[in-house]
Amino acid sequence: MVNYAIAVLPGDGIGPDVVAEGLKVLRAVEAKLNGVTFSTVEFAVGAGEYLRSGDPLPEATFAEIAKHTTILLGAMGLPSIRWADGREMAPQIDIREKLGLYCGLRPIVLYHPDDSPIKGKTAIDFALVRESTEGLFVSRLEPYSLEADAVTDRLRITRAGAERVIRSAFQLAAGRRKKVTLVDKANVLPSMAYFRSIFDQIAREYPEIATERVYVDACALYLVQRPESFDVLVTENMFGDILSDLAAALVGGMGMAPSADIGASHAVFQPSHGSAPDIAGKGIANPVATILSVALLMDWLEHPETRRGASMIRQAVRTVFSDPSSRTADMGGQLTTTAMGDRVVAAI
Repeated sequence: MVNYAIAVLPGDGIGPDVVAEGLKVLRAVEAKLNGVTFSTVEFAVGAGEYLRSGDPLPEATFAEIAKHTTILLGAMGLPSIRWADGREMAPQIDIREKLGLYCGLRPIVLYHPDDSPIKGKTAIDFALVRESTEGLFVSRLEPYSLEADAVTDRLRITRAGAERVIRSAFQLAAGRRKKVTLVDKANVLPSMAYFRSIFDQIAREYPEIATERVYVDACALYLVQRPESFDVLVTENMFGDILSDLAAALVGGMGMAPSADIGASHAVFQPSHGSAPDIAGKGIANPVATILSVALLMDWLEHPETRRGASMIRQAVRTVFSDPSSRTADMGGQLTTTAMGDRVVAAI
């Protein structure tokens, strides 16, 4: 018998609502696995914790979270709760950086053609790999003044950071359709020309994988025009942040967009959406992104049974979405958060 301990961080807003459904699905799958169990420990992190203790990510809490290699996160931050300099609290990014979770994996899959705003598309299935520890986010914690005459953000690319995320993209593509698209702005930015040069060097290590290089503005266009042409895309932190939201819109919205932030020893799994405080507690949030993040979690554990569980979850979601009435409000339906979770469990 193998037991996997999972740290659970429900967070703020709709985070607790969708995490509850993700855990419900986890338990439904657990009951069907052979020799695998899951134990969960919940931790309070986020804007709500800041209001309680004055720190959105207390050091003692982080130390306990870090003892778990596998972390399930709901959503963190509230627009009304900010630091004095105007920034919204983002402990999820702090965790990402502290644990070195450099590979931001954003799978984009269309489960039913009617859910895409681009009609006629039936085969959207690609993965965006976002470098998650440097890029344009690198100076986010540096002090600045709202009264200053100018404020500068820096975009930093290191060779080590670029190499590890680009290799992750190639390794992912090797198990998919064997194509990697580099997304950059190498025609303008020196940092992106540098990123491209490292991509070119690593591409030579994978001669069996096709490559293409696309500027980020053109990529936004191509994602709308021909999303089915992409397999794995790899890009810088901010570019990936923006494009992953655009990509989510292609398959039904943020409620359908799971994600994983993966490092050498730890990984965080969470929906790509935010905390949406305007609908928190109303029972109408879409939990599917969280449920699909649980599938990513099971894949990452790399046990034959957990991989089988991940496949069970994805097939259950596909079964549920084959019924046009099975949609939450964000996708034009009437299912509650709990009802959607119940339907996925029933399909499992």
